Amino acid sequence: MTAIRTLIGLFTSSLADMQMEAARCLHELSHSSDPAVAEACLPVTSYLLTYLSGHSVEFTELCLYTLGNLVVESEAMRKQLLPQGIIPVLASCIQSPHEAVLEGLGYVLSQLLQAKEAPTEIIPLVLDSVLPQHMIRLVCSSLKAGIGAAVEFAWCLHYIVCSHTASAALLSLGALPALTSLLLDLASAIPQDAPEGLELLVCPVLRCLSNLLAEETGCEVQIQDERLLIALFLILQHFLQQHPFIVQEGLWLLNNLTGECQQSQSFSLLSLPAVCPLTGPSLLTPSPGLSLQVLTVVCNIAAKGPACCQQLHQQPALPLLLPALALPDPEAVGQCLELLHLLFRHCPEAAADFVRQGGRGALEQHQSTPELQERAQALLALVGQSLGASTFSPCDATLSAFS
Repeated sequence: MTAIRTLIGLFTSSLADMQMEAARCLHELSHSSDPAVAEACLPVTSYLLTYLSGHSVEFTELCLYTLGNLVVESEAMRKQLLPQGIIPVLASCIQSPHEAVLEGLGYVLSQLLQAKEAPTEIIPLVLDSVLPQHMIRLVCSSLKAGIGAAVEFAWCLHYIVCSHTASAALLSLGALPALTSLLLDLASAIPQDAPEGLELLVCPVLRCLSNLLAEETGCEVQIQDERLLIALFLILQHFLQQHPFIVQEGLWLLNNLTGECQQSQSFSLLSLPAVCPLTGPSLLTPSPGLSLQVLTVVCNIAAKGPACCQQLHQQPALPLLLPALALPDPEAVGQCLELLHLLFRHCPEAAADFVRQGGRGALEQHQSTPELQERAQALLALVGQSLGASTFSPCDATLSAFS
């Protein structure tokens, strides 16, 4: 404690060089995971906040990262900083012209927004400030300014959305069209002008869009902009090999789009040339998890009815579903069986084509798998009915296997 008091004394010195060295020492101390260190640093919080309007960018940056490190593990530190006015101070700093300061500020805010008490004690204060509109602005100007601050603030927006208490506030500020426009810009930068670390920004942007759409009704209004879908497919293609986690995020966004939108919008999606990668073999091979997501999205589309199923059949989807039935993940295979059920129900000719392509044997191999056998047998019955009748009328027992 004596050493900390001495360090604080140097930190509050009128000598700029001495202050800077003390700030570096405090920053090093703030990396400690020992809660006692954060508690010993409690007396320095008011000075750290005051010095955010410091005499140099480096000094301000050090103060910001020190604050960010201290609030991560210490609830006492957070509880002290809130009444000391950390949110208004950060709101003042967010108008800084310096990228380094903005990135450090984003780091502090992201740590605060991840705290367990954030939904009730921190996010309301953030929403009452100018921070949200400036965060949206800075995220969406990432290709003109530095990408580091944009990444931090994109995660901040994600944490706010995930609180399930503030999505309406962000929607009222135009977050959805702003982030959609940003995604279009990011896709247009691929691959010629893509900045380094683009995937670090794309990930939280996709998450924000996915969660905002999950909160927002009226998906049919959002999906009408086909450029969003094209941009999404360009991103899926670009990041598939090196950053499959981005593909997962993109597929989750597609899942939310296709799960809520109306039949006409799903049909519009299938009509896009860019849809080919979705039903192409590349997305069914990297990992069972990705395969499951792809199959779920296509199931969402097929569930819209005969027009979408006819379009899937014409793509054609059946040759790609045969290898999907051989995936090692029973959940993915189950989703494939669900998709086949929808296709056969809404597009009877698909069943006959499936048999001609060797599908019966692919289904028969799952008759002995406990979690799949009932659905596999039901599909085999559907195939038999469709081949033996001029009209397709599945029996109740067949439908119950997929209920």
